[in-house]
Amino acid sequence: MSDHGDRRRVHHPPPPGRPHADGLAERPRVVVVGGGIAGLTAATALAERGVTVELYERENHLGGRAGGWTETLPDGTRVGMSRGFHAFFRQYYNLRALLRRTDPHLDRLTALPDYPLVDGAGRTDTFRGLPTAPPWNALAFALRSPTFRARDLLRLNARAALPLMNVTVPGTYRRLDHLDAAAFLARLRFPAAARHLAFDVFSRSFFAPPERLSAAELAVMFHLYFLGSAEGLLFDVPRRPLADLWAAAGRHLAHLGAEIHTGTPVDAVHPSPHGFAVETRRRGRHADAVVLALDVPGLRALVAASPGLGDPEWRGRVAAQATAPPYLVRRLWLDRPVAADRPAFLATGGLPPLDNISVLNHYDEEAASWARATGGSVVELHAYAVTAAREAAAARLLRRLHRIYPETEGARIVGDVTEWRQDCPLFAPGTFSRRPTVDGPVPGLVLAGDGIRVDLPVALMERAATTGWHAANRLLSRWGLAGHPLTTVPLRGRVAVLRRLADLAPRAGCGSGCSGA
Repeated sequence: MSDHGDRRRVHHPPPPGRPHADGLAERPRVVVVGGGIAGLTAATALAERGVTVELYERENHLGGRAGGWTETLPDGTRVGMSRGFHAFFRQYYNLRALLRRTDPHLDRLTALPDYPLVDGAGRTDTFRGLPTAPPWNALAFALRSPTFRARDLLRLNARAALPLMNVTVPGTYRRLDHLDAAAFLARLRFPAAARHLAFDVFSRSFFAPPERLSAAELAVMFHLYFLGSAEGLLFDVPRRPLADLWAAAGRHLAHLGAEIHTGTPVDAVHPSPHGFAVETRRRGRHADAVVLALDVPGLRALVAASPGLGDPEWRGRVAAQATAPPYLVRRLWLDRPVAADRPAFLATGGLPPLDNISVLNHYDEEAASWARATGGSVVELHAYAVTAAREAAAARLLRRLHRIYPETEGARIVGDVTEWRQDCPLFAPGTFSRRPTVDGPVPGLVLAGDGIRVDLPVALMERAATTGWHAANRLLSRWGLAGHPLTTVPLRGRVAVLRRLADLAPRAGCGSGCSGA
């Protein structure tokens, strides 16, 4: 599979240096804590330059929140399971660079032709056939939406919308991080139904309701996926269970000489005169450098157990990092098919607690094989930012499925697996400046993950991969070794006249709390 290739994507050259650690007097040793996307990326970047790498992952599988494992259905069938559907967008350049290490043509991914959005009134938006170039993609999306009329263009608050036209990082956070996404969207004066169906769906992709999400994070997201990229909003998904994707990454690391320890949490990290002492339940290890590639709860716990890491101010920033509300994934193996024309992925708005429905047997080869053998289907339901109890939310998800896909109402549930988690970072208003950065407080300590600040227009899985490459580059530069290139969507808005207008907006008055980039 080839990427579309936005001609205006930005290539960030790697730091210069020796091509391999063989030329050094002593080979550096790095411990990577965390085997999710960020940790796998950092470990790969280091091992490819000849650095000795040990990776520790507390779970028994790799991939972190995008990982997968095996479950057993009541009839004894072994099936793949994960924490839910993941979209591999074409503008995830740095994540795709990691995947290409083991799959040069991205044959493990398959393209979805569309993903519709439907609201409680049955109105549907679609991304199929949209122009890819901004701002025509946004205009076409709005004008063909059933929730938006041409006259609504006249009601829009153009000045309030200008920050979306020239997103920069960190400039956009300086302008908008004091606002929550709901307040920002209200300023735009979009029709309520359109706001529900489009903006709210995207904001909840960060596992938080719009009232608890920074408006700056929403603006950066729109730049990455829509207004700043010409890759389009369609995406790819894995052909096989997610476990296969990361198992291949693990084999690549092992081939490079890295040691991988799954099911092995790191208990503490202590700076020493010559590097770091890394404690696990099995043994202690010495390292010249450490990469902390953990989720928010894991990072908080490890720093709390490692009193020598950082000064009180930095430790306080880590301790203050919050998680988004819980999310629920319910995967059902049904004894009958869903209708053949159901999309592989359907996003929903205004149908709480449901946020999307996936029909796995429409794209996942393992699920498709099971469906062919049994005559059934495999359906997954997501609820982000859940406020109800787990059991109540799971039951309501099923009722929503029956309403939207009525053919499932009489289906017998052959298998039912639910994941209930609360480990995603919360990007609340006013918190950007206090996020931990890639550079840690102690020489030789770096951080990576989707909750770590990096001043580039990236988000979610792409932020995890980008910080992984960047963290490795910081260490490689310490030893005079060559780094790895990064690629991003454009670093500012694509249309010059809109950029100029957006730059003038703060001086024209944008409310209290605004400042220049």
